[in-house]
Formats: sequence, C-alpha cells, structure tokens
Amino acid sequence: MIPLLVDFSKKTVVIFGGGEVGARKAAYFAPEAKVRVYSRSFSPAFSGLDVDQEHVDLHGAGDERLRSLLEGAFLAVAATPDRELNNRIGELCQERGILFNNADGISGDLLIPSVVKGERFLLAVSTGGSSPAISRFLREFLEKSLPDLDRMVALQERLRSYLKECQPDVEARKDVLWKVLMDRDVWVALHGGETYAWSIIARRYLQ
Repeated sequence: MIPLLVDFSKKTVVIFGGGEVGARKAAYFAPEAKVRVYSRSFSPAFSGLDVDQEHVDLHGAGDERLRSLLEGAFLAVAATPDRELNNRIGELCQERGILFNNADGISGDLLIPSVVKGERFLLAVSTGGSSPAISRFLREFLEKSLPDLDRMVALQERLRSYLKECQPDVEARKDVLWKVLMDRDVWVALHGGETYAWSIIARRYLQ
C-alpha cells in the first residue's frame, strides 16, 4: 500500500453500518467529505456528526439495491456486524471501481490510519492492520513528545522565508533549518511563544 493525502472536499463517502464502528469512520471523514450512512438503526455516537443518515434494512437488500446506495461514492466503508454482507459490499465496490475499507471481513484496498493532526501538519500512522494498539501508541507518543510541533512548523516557515532573502546558498539554508530543528533549546523556548525562540535562532544561526 502507498500512503497518500487526498482532498475529500468534493467527494462522497458511503458508510454501511450505524454502530460505534460506523460512527468512528463517519467522524473521521465528516470534517472534509460528504458522508452518507445507511443502517437500520444508529448509535448515539452519531449525535452531532454532520452526516446524512438513512434508515435502510441492509440485510434484506439485494445487490441492485446496494449498487444504488453506492451511487456517487468515491469511497465506501463496510462497518456492519455481518462479515458476509461486508464482503458482498466490497465485491460491488471492486466491480464499480470504488475504494473500499472493510471493518470486518476480507481486507479492502485501503486502510484508515491513526492520525496526529495540528493546524499546520498531518501525520498518519499505520501498521497495516497488524496492531491498532501500536498505531495508537505512536500517535499518543508523538502528541506527548512534540506538543509544540505546530509552532515549530510556523517557525520553520518564517525562517525559510527569511533565509531566502539573505542567504543565496541553498545548502547553507538547509543546514540552518536542520540545526534549528535539532536545537532542544529552541523547542523549549517555543513552549513560551515564537519571540524567544526566534531570539535564540538569531543569536546562534543568523549572525
């Protein structure tokens, strides 16, 4: 599998299953995509989610009915407790060239990673489904270890712009940017804001 970042702003995600798993999948995609969820009933976890909920008896639905529910989907998620139904949905997705994630059953052609997200960065972690606990561990480790990563991204952006104006040597610019990233004092200073961190950079690397 190849990791990609995809713009979902004009894409539709269809989710089959209104339980806790379906709600987690819906919450993952809802901030960016149009999400439709089909289920006979819906968990309270769907409360507050910006998704379209349609009551459908999926277990009584034939292939033609399922195909109609997939209309317009860029990606589909099977999150019902019925593995056979999930697999059947996956076959229909393959038939129509729709990306598919299977919560329980034969693996689809995509995995939904554990995500660490800030205002200026996005990191995705996956073990290929082998250990969700490891994915969660890595996500929480990054969150705890680099609480000021957003501020560092902003600082690096400012520093890059500054160096382009005063340092014509590309390799020299890269060297400064890397040294700042590796400078523990800069990271500590960032916790109090960008001003003090920039003063350390100016004193150590910009004279």
